[in-house]
Amino acid sequence: MEQEQPIIRISVRNLVEFILRSGDIDNRIAGMDKDAMLMGGKIHRKIQRQMGAGYHAEVSLKHEILCRGFILSVEGRADGIMETADGIVVDEIKGIYKELEFLKEPVPVHLAQAMCYAYIYANQQGLSDIGVQMTYCNLETEEIKRFQNVYPYEELERWFLELAGQYEKWARYQISWRKKRNASIKKIEFPFPYREGQRDLTVSVYRTILRKKKLFIQAPTGVGKTMATVFPAVKAMGEELGEKIFYLTARTITRTVAWQAFDTLKEQALRMKVLVLTAKEKICFCEEADCNPEKCPYAKGHYDRVNDAVYELLTASDEMSREILEEHARKWKVCPFEMSLDVSTWVDAVICDYNYVFDPNAHLKRFFGESVKGDYLFLIDEAHNLVDRGREMYSASVCKEEVLKVKRLVKMSDPKLVRRLEECNKQMLALKRECEEYQILNSVGHIYLKLIALMGELEQYLEECTDPEIRKEVLDFYFQVRMFVNIYERVDENYLIYSELDGKGHFWIRLFCVNPSACLQEFLEKGNSAVFFSATLLPIHYYKNLLSTSKEDYAVYARSPFDVRRRLLLVGNDVSSKYTSRGEEMYRRYARYLLCMVRAKAGNYMAFFPSYRFMEEVYEAFEILLAEQRIAGELEEIDYILQSQYMSEEAREIFLENFEEEREGSLIGFCVMGGIFSEGIDLSRDRLIGAAIVGTGLPQVCRERELLKDYFQKQGIRGFDYAYLYPGMNKVLQSAGRVIRTDRDCGVILLLDERFRDYRYQEIFPREWKDYGTCNADNVADKMETFWEQIEEQSEEQGEEQGEEQKG
Repeated sequence: MEQEQPIIRISVRNLVEFILRSGDIDNRIAGMDKDAMLMGGKIHRKIQRQMGAGYHAEVSLKHEILCRGFILSVEGRADGIMETADGIVVDEIKGIYKELEFLKEPVPVHLAQAMCYAYIYANQQGLSDIGVQMTYCNLETEEIKRFQNVYPYEELERWFLELAGQYEKWARYQISWRKKRNASIKKIEFPFPYREGQRDLTVSVYRTILRKKKLFIQAPTGVGKTMATVFPAVKAMGEELGEKIFYLTARTITRTVAWQAFDTLKEQALRMKVLVLTAKEKICFCEEADCNPEKCPYAKGHYDRVNDAVYELLTASDEMSREILEEHARKWKVCPFEMSLDVSTWVDAVICDYNYVFDPNAHLKRFFGESVKGDYLFLIDEAHNLVDRGREMYSASVCKEEVLKVKRLVKMSDPKLVRRLEECNKQMLALKRECEEYQILNSVGHIYLKLIALMGELEQYLEECTDPEIRKEVLDFYFQVRMFVNIYERVDENYLIYSELDGKGHFWIRLFCVNPSACLQEFLEKGNSAVFFSATLLPIHYYKNLLSTSKEDYAVYARSPFDVRRRLLLVGNDVSSKYTSRGEEMYRRYARYLLCMVRAKAGNYMAFFPSYRFMEEVYEAFEILLAEQRIAGELEEIDYILQSQYMSEEAREIFLENFEEEREGSLIGFCVMGGIFSEGIDLSRDRLIGAAIVGTGLPQVCRERELLKDYFQKQGIRGFDYAYLYPGMNKVLQSAGRVIRTDRDCGVILLLDERFRDYRYQEIFPREWKDYGTCNADNVADKMETFWEQIEEQSEEQGEEQGEEQKG
């Protein structure tokens, strides 16, 4: 029986953009994939409807080329096929903002797309020649300009087969590599003895991928959730259930943990190419990431060399570390960031920030652009962060004062642009006069149309501007306008539109994405399966409602392997962080709690506060209390450090290094809940043995939170919980999670606010917290001392048992 040949599929657009690109990277050209915007899609449909009965829109085309050992399938959709008196014509439509009088010929890559469709159609229909029409439409004026040509079939065939031939080596590499990778995957096993609950978690992830569903995992610290998600995803890839893993995180440290998980599997001879995407600003070889050929030697001629650079890297090594990638980029004199994006096409797993998948401005268009779909597997770590990140990615604002600022910058050089800016300002001024503090608006369609018109003029100005300082200001404004225009196309029942006067008197129009689930779903649907996981994904229904639109998602609560007897959880019932309760007496009581905690056992501790102001007040009270104790001769040595509001990366590292030092006494770090030290740091064993969480973490009352509350209340959902309670308690759970990192850890967690005894807060407590105790400032010291004595006794008993075993 003849073995079926593997098929490598590539879209027409990806083929021509990959093979035919050349020249420089140049960020001075403001237009970026604008034809892919929704506005361009509308223009496509409008033009297609106007073309008459002989015009066939959105014609799917596919051509298979039999290569040695595989079939190359080139696929796509022609915008239009026209039957004319002179013969068949393929129509390719592009929406642009540039004035059409400046367009003298088709953009080469656009024409190449149309020629591919023309060849495929002529081949299918047996045509001796075929017409090609490039239709350009100005998105503002809807003015149209067309370029037409007729190509003999033989000429198109030679051209197309040469194009496909240049891609053949890449397709052959892809097949060869996949074969090696899948063979190695079959041999790997779970690299550790399964912890309690970890096997069930691994099975749940595999089943979710098999069924092409989504899974939400609440996994307490210590379960080993990174490996429990990575391992089954890798196994699924080996069985062709997914072509690429996207491991998505919100923080750099978790990207390192994910990389280590893949590295651990590679110890079993796994052949897998894994890439961590590093932000452009961090990986850029130049002092400033100014991507234009006049400023950067790596931008000049980048596209002439990058394909060869990528191919050499892929065929030289399985390792895709940042160091190796930078080494190849320097050798070939190409941009390391852009090269890493190209490498991502060919690797098996990409570890990156959320925005590379979900952000409409920053996502990887090769994987998540319009009409692109793949068999991707999404592993979404720290998924609790994706709610606020999603809202941020899909919201947009435009400021009246920014309009006037740009008008002042260009008033002497571009009268046409000035007129467009004046039109926008006039519309916004009318809304400003109606707005006292803020106003909910039904629509701002008239503003949107003015901004569409403004974009064309801004783009024209940016292409001609030679003053770098003015250009930068105008470019920043252009991106703000483009974002607003782009997001406006998405506005639906999941959005609120409102105008606002801020504290500086600036007038804003805001498109606020209240529920990001539909926007996220648009990108998740481009893959096969998604797994959301976090140590703090409670309550699950809240995250399912805001991160997914499906009612068929799975949810798992992973069992913790941790022995709760090794942790003391106390709720302080005589303190409150409510504004009405704050004052010197309350700050001093909090300071007493902290002093009792650090004196009960020498070690490292953290205290987490709802704000910098509150933290500083308690810090001062703590210093006074320490001074009093020292005067009375009642105090051993205690070190204390304070998180500052604007810490550099170096300052953060120095702060954390304090917890790695050996010391005889205690150390306490004063930190802010929801800040850099309340999440994503890993201080296991005796590096951190206690945490005090001051307050319930509720976000400060502000306009945005109040709008959220009102919106969800109108949806029949508890608005206060969605706007304040759940986000606040997530900060609490994250802060508390710093103490117990492994099943060998032990420590104290103090929840210092009487509101933690309220059932609304307790229904969000993890299952592992059901055995909490209560305390007050007078008895907390005794309770903690008793706990540490019991831990000491347990350690002695375990030591004796180990000694008996060794004797035996």
